[in-house]
Amino acid sequence: MSKLFDLSNDVAVVIGATGALGGALAEGLAAAGAKVAILGRNRERGEARVQTIRAAGGQASFFIADAVERESLAQAHREITEQLGAPTILVNAAGGNDPKVTVTAANPVESISVADWHANFDLNLVGGALLPCQEFGPGMVARGRGSIINIASVSAHIPLSRVFCYSAAKAAVMSLTRFLAREWATKGVRVNSITPGFFPAEQNRKLLFNDDGSPSARTQSIWTHTPMCRFGNPEELVGAAVFLASHKASSFVTGTDIVVDGGFLSQTI
Repeated sequence: MSKLFDLSNDVAVVIGATGALGGALAEGLAAAGAKVAILGRNRERGEARVQTIRAAGGQASFFIADAVERESLAQAHREITEQLGAPTILVNAAGGNDPKVTVTAANPVESISVADWHANFDLNLVGGALLPCQEFGPGMVARGRGSIINIASVSAHIPLSRVFCYSAAKAAVMSLTRFLAREWATKGVRVNSITPGFFPAEQNRKLLFNDDGSPSARTQSIWTHTPMCRFGNPEELVGAAVFLASHKASSFVTGTDIVVDGGFLSQTI
């Protein structure tokens, strides 16, 4: 059974691996045998992630890149291919909710500027999925082998208060995932997404915890709505990612979304 999840012949590009969720996915893919290329803008955090992976016996290298700039991705792509080999796995884990587009009583929907709306979509859709897929996908298609994993959100499935722009962008990521899955299905490249539930990270910590570290009212509401009554741990996303990355274990899986949310989407009242 272990061979089903063996990624030792793969080169995995993980964009956003300097963050908590992307970092856990990078470490998980490395533990499954993949050579991991960590892409991000922060070299210090990227190199720290590389050292963590290497200390655990994995293979990883950091490549500087800005996901919203195509040439930056192209340069990283060339360097990865030269140093590690041609990428066969792409994980798009970059993204986040900008406080400027968080809907509050003081910042209602109608006050959100078009510029801030576009900035949010650039981060979560354009850089969070579209440009990386455009850059790395064609090479996978040419070689007839590839797995692309986009990171969606429970807010893409159902509307959540306050994160209006983020929800719309993540819904677009899911739509893009299905479109590319259809386009590349006969060409050896599978495209899927993972929907995380609530995982505390830098981008949402202020929404989930008060200044004194206690759970916010929003956290209490989330836990009440989550059958498991807790947040997820980043490592709990790894199994889904390794499954989707494996060309054997998920060879007939494309255009789908795996929800890892502690039951959040299964419960209403």
